[in-house]
Amino acid sequence: MSPLLYDVIIIGGGPAGLTAALYTGRAKLKTLVIERAFIGGQITRSEKVDNYPGFPEGITGFDLTQQMQIQAEKYGAEIISAEVTALNKAKDSFELSTEAGKLSGRCIIICGGTERNKLGVPGEEEFSGRGVSYCATCDAPFYNDKVVAAVGGGNMAIYEALHLSEFAKKVYLIHRRQGFRADAVLVDKAKSKGNIEMVLDTVITSINGKDSIQSLSLNNLKTQKTSDLPVNGLFVAVGLQPNTAYLKGVVDMDKNGSILVNDQMETSVSGILCAGDIRSGSIRQVISAAGDGAVAALSAKRYLDR
Repeated sequence: MSPLLYDVIIIGGGPAGLTAALYTGRAKLKTLVIERAFIGGQITRSEKVDNYPGFPEGITGFDLTQQMQIQAEKYGAEIISAEVTALNKAKDSFELSTEAGKLSGRCIIICGGTERNKLGVPGEEEFSGRGVSYCATCDAPFYNDKVVAAVGGGNMAIYEALHLSEFAKKVYLIHRRQGFRADAVLVDKAKSKGNIEMVLDTVITSINGKDSIQSLSLNNLKTQKTSDLPVNGLFVAVGLQPNTAYLKGVVDMDKNGSILVNDQMETSVSGILCAGDIRSGSIRQVISAAGDGAVAALSAKRYLDR
């Protein structure tokens, strides 16, 4: 028996996917959203989003994406929970292999997002959204005149520390090595900031607190000396992993595994579009993900019309 054919299947139920579903639903296209974890994506972990237009007092990430879901479903979008394991081109459509069985769509929009690499230390999950953050652009204003730490050695970590330095009175930049992978010009800029202090050859062994973070347990890898560092927040920037493992050989990607698209969110394969954090060059903000989703949906409509 052939799988039910949808006009559009959207992989990923974050802001990009839900916005795409809203637009395709309003265009009266039979739309299915597949989300492997929880609707709303990683932004649901944010206690407060205050840089999304229309919410001057801020809104929780959960509440924001719940409203997006209600709006998409209002226009007919179906949403299921499953993980996509393969995507293949059929004659006039695309076939997806999922935990829920085979699914078929005339057009695909990939909005699977990225996973922030975790430290994997005690306290990280417990304080996620309550002091542990993975996005300084999102959360730095909540730490005005407070003491925070950023951890990582690449460009992302330096950017996070520099952004945090505009708000926090003190920023500790923790890195497990003496040298940074980041561009030298960025490292020099960070070193020139009076409120950024480098903590090198050091790893975090645990994140401590009660209702919120109070300190980090540190271990110096050269001296093996342990210490506690009092902080109000920790920003983890140890890399990103796009959710594209099942797409290798299907669409073109950059060296990091993010999907390459043009300005219409079209991938290297006609009929497959991409939106949000999973695309190469994304600024990884809720507002940009929603914009990407709208563009991808309109491109999907033009593709189906052709």
